[in-house]
Formats: sequence, structure tokens, C-alpha cells
Amino acid sequence: MVNALANTAKRSLSSTFASLKFYTTVVFVLGFDAILFIYNAIAPKKAPGKITLYGGKWPKYTPPQAGDSRSSCPALNALANHGILPHNGRGISFLELNKAARQNFNFAPTFCWFVPNYIAQILSRDYHTGTFDLEDLSVHNGIEHDASLTREDTYLDADQGKPSPRIINELLTSGTGPNGHITVKDLARYSSKRRAEARATNPQFSLSFIHKMFGSANASTMLTHFNGNPVDLAPYLLEERLPDGWEPVINDAMGLTMMKFNHTVIPVEMNTCEHEFRPKQD
Repeated sequence: MVNALANTAKRSLSSTFASLKFYTTVVFVLGFDAILFIYNAIAPKKAPGKITLYGGKWPKYTPPQAGDSRSSCPALNALANHGILPHNGRGISFLELNKAARQNFNFAPTFCWFVPNYIAQILSRDYHTGTFDLEDLSVHNGIEHDASLTREDTYLDADQGKPSPRIINELLTSGTGPNGHITVKDLARYSSKRRAEARATNPQFSLSFIHKMFGSANASTMLTHFNGNPVDLAPYLLEERLPDGWEPVINDAMGLTMMKFNHTVIPVEMNTCEHEFRPKQD
């Protein structure tokens, strides 16, 4: 009995220490992110062809095969489909994810540290030594959430590794910008519609504040990296393929910082109003 209590206390202290260490590091990373944000404002931008490791000449695309693991994230699935991450989507290290996001999507080092660390925390794995399969990221209300702009809700389709053409095609035709480009207001409006639709069709619907922010962040990459261009977004979202010659429009020297990213994420979320699309009551 005494040993059991001692072991429980030890595990509790170890967990508390790990959490304290993580959040202390987060504070440091946010400070460093602010420095990178300022540096990017004065540093020369990356030239076309130099923004990503492959310069837009992406490795061969191969759709997922039977037994391959895929997630609810189009970006990670695309990296696996091009063989940049393991094509089977299995045994990926968090450090490997950090490197791939940095080299292929021009995210800042701070962003590339924070996201894999957050995933490791959710999956209760060690950032430095742990691995994951892409499908692990689809655990409901972890990173994955209801009212996605690319997936049906888990309640309606448990396979979060596959895109929803219905949802994506409606998104791709919703742009009101020049040449049908999707704008901040377009994303917010479609997100509003999706949340209302999901609430009406999913009896297990849930969407916490953090998952609303996840949703707006995921949507915002369509602007920060694709400039809302439906021509490039179509293969990326529907096939999870990086278009030939495509590179992110974000060309900052140190990549997209969390501080700059929030300049898009917050307006998308603030302009999202689910109530506009809820059925009117008699």
C-alpha cells in the first residue's frame, strides 16, 4: 500500500514537472518568436525557388495505398504522399516532423517546435524520442475537431484520413476575391456555415474554444501559404498533392512566425459567426 502510494506520488510529481518544463519552454519560445517576427520585417525575403527545400520541384506523388496511415491534416498527408515523410505514414518522429514543416512549408523554427511538441503532449509521448503514425493525429478532439473545412465530422465518417469532396468543392467555389481567390471573410463565412451544419447534423457535436482556434489556424494556411488561390488549393485539398511549381507565398527569411500567423488566424476566427447560418426558429 505504501509503495503504491509512493509510486503514484512519484508519477504525479514527474508529470507535474514535465508540464511545468513544457510551459516554461513555451514562454521562452514565444519570446524568441517575437524576435524572429522583428527580424523578418527587416531581412531580405527568400527568392522564388529558394523558399522550400525542393524549390517547387516536388518528389513524385503517389496516392496512399492500402494499409498506409493518413491523418486529418492535408499538409502532413501531402508530405507523406510525396515521400518527404514516410509514405506509409508510420513511425514518424516528432523531430522529423519539425524538420519537414520547416523545409517544405517555410514555417519559423518556433512554429516547428511548438506544433510537434503540442502533438507529443496530446499523445503523451516524448518529443525527443517518440514517434507516431499519421492516423494518431485523428484522435477526436485532440488535434482533429468537428466542423472541419476538409473532413466530415467523425460521427458521420470515422475515417479522418480522407478528404470530403463535398465540403472542399463548396469551399473552393466560395471565393469572392479576384479570380475567385478565397479571402479572410470567405473563410470565416464558410467556417460559420460548417459549424452550423455540423451542429445540426451531428448529435455528438462539440467545439471548444481551443478547437475553434485550431480550425481557424488550419484554414488560415490556405491564405498564408496559398494566397487563397483555388487552382493550387484544389489538388492540395482534394488529392493532398503539392502542385508542380508551387511554393508557399510566405517568403520571410526565417519563415512564418506564430506572431505573424495570428494576424490571419484571429481575424478569421473573429469574423466567424455560426448563428448567421443556424435554422431560424418559428
